[in-house]
This record gives sequence, C-alpha cells and structure tokens, in this order.
Amino acid sequence: MFGQTKAFSGYSVDDLQKARQFYGEILGIEVSQQQEMPVLHLNIHGGYQVILYEKPNHEPATFTVLNFPVKNIGEVVKTLKSKGVTFESYDWPGFKTDPDNIMRGNGPTIAWFTDPAGNILSVIESENN
Repeated sequence: MFGQTKAFSGYSVDDLQKARQFYGEILGIEVSQQQEMPVLHLNIHGGYQVILYEKPNHEPATFTVLNFPVKNIGEVVKTLKSKGVTFESYDWPGFKTDPDNIMRGNGPTIAWFTDPAGNILSVIESENN
C-alpha cells in the first residue's frame, strides 16, 4: 500500500523563527516555508524532508527525533559547540558519555543535543553518511 510512497516525518516546536535560525544557520540545513501554512520544511540532503510545525502547547520529545550521520563525530561536536550548541551528558549504568559528550564503545558512537524547542537530536558516526 505505501511501498512506493515518499513518506516524511514531522514534529512540533514552540517557535518557528527560532527553529528556522537553528536548523538553517547553525546546522546548515536548507529550510523553506510556504506562505499559506505555518510549517517549516527541512530539506535534508538526498531528497528527504522533515516538517516542523509550531504548536502553542509544545512539549519536547523525550526521545531522539532526528539523527545526523557524520564521518567524524569529534570534529562535528567541536564545531557545533563553537556555534553555541550544548550537548547532553549521560552517566547511567551502561550508558555514559565521555568528557566530549560522546558515547563510545557501547553501540554506535553518538552524541545528543537539543533544538531551541528542547527536541532531542543526535550526531552519529557512520561511514555511510
């Protein structure tokens, strides 16, 4: 039924203008917005699209909503930190980030951060990005 359909994902934010600035200027994603609808389109490389919509009673997702595969996670984390992005730090049994806020050696090498609305995003090291 949906095998040939181009699907897309979406999630809410509390301020579309802050989201536009963060995703477009900080993360470097091409963003667009239609005049007739208050929806921000994230045009992800490879033809993928994610939509963000403003919701007055927005509550941040408590799980990762968007993952960015990268070749060199240390370099990307350092660059994002220099742009003011704060990374999450975890110290749970079997789930611990290092001083660079990167979890290594327990599954994929990954680091988490949030957008201005508090939604959780990640960078994940991958050769196939």
